[in-house]
Amino acid sequence: MSSLRILHIAERGLNRRAWPEIMVRAVGELGAFEAIEHGGQMDEDALAARIREADVLVTGWGSARIPESVAADPGNLRYVCNLTGTVRASVPLAIVEAGIPVTNWGDAIAVCVAEGAMALLLAVLKDLRAHIRLIEQGGWRRDEAAYGGSLEGNPVGIYGCGAIARAFVDMIRPFGPELHVFDPYVETLPEGCRRAETLEALFDRARIVVIHAGLSEETTGSVTADLLARLPRHGIVINTARGAIVDQDALFAELASGRLRAGLDVLSPDRLPDGHPARQWENVIFTAHQVGDVVHGWPMDGAPPTELTPFQKVCLDNLRRFAAGEPLRHRMDRDRYLRST
Repeated sequence: MSSLRILHIAERGLNRRAWPEIMVRAVGELGAFEAIEHGGQMDEDALAARIREADVLVTGWGSARIPESVAADPGNLRYVCNLTGTVRASVPLAIVEAGIPVTNWGDAIAVCVAEGAMALLLAVLKDLRAHIRLIEQGGWRRDEAAYGGSLEGNPVGIYGCGAIARAFVDMIRPFGPELHVFDPYVETLPEGCRRAETLEALFDRARIVVIHAGLSEETTGSVTADLLARLPRHGIVINTARGAIVDQDALFAELASGRLRAGLDVLSPDRLPDGHPARQWENVIFTAHQVGDVVHGWPMDGAPPTELTPFQKVCLDNLRRFAAGEPLRHRMDRDRYLRST
């Protein structure tokens, strides 16, 4: 195992969210590990040459993109271990199609992101932002007819049924909602869920829609103005997936009118401009792509992590499996690559 040559090439500096010292040490215990910074300054030929020298390339947040030429001539490269979730930014499809094993973090973040979606849903459902603002401004009780709602007995639509959605279903099920799921790519649904054959059917049935779909050509812009209009007054949209799945202008128009409510961890583009009026709306909570944070299990007050995260553990497990000649977990094929965010 000590002879395994493991390489990571950062586009700029090493991403310390993914690569704290504890992770650097752990990878170094599995082989001869080298982390190269400022790989974005290398030309493609030089970058490809360095990659071909390694047995394993670890990619992820902030890593330099693998040149397409490596697919046809991988040299010594026998495995690409993507430490994080998004593979497309670092790994061309040609690498997967060439038969070089490529893995990612799989279901390691499912619970964290599902927790974030659940937190947003309950906060929006109970109108916590409006309550907090009222008390900050000197008030106390809201008009009981103007707020709230319950999950019990209410129809919740879930768009996408991957690992995060299934973790979310486990969390929401004890609250007693009526669960509907749209995902044409899964054969079986979690217990107690009803299949919606179309997105139109999902939105027609739901008072609340929670988005867990991956971003692809098929899902981009798929939550349209027409679908949003099918939700009832005070309907709720929760999105912890990708902002580009939703027609953001249409959703913001619904929120500006006060007809819908939302909890949005993601936008497109990902930052709400300074001074945007949506920052003041009481019927929406924005969490800046952080509500499902997967880096820290508990606040660290700026101190270096002392524990590995679930996704780092998946990476290390796969590196050990590769070194031992065992099957890899969460391996990409062409279909999964194209449907993954």
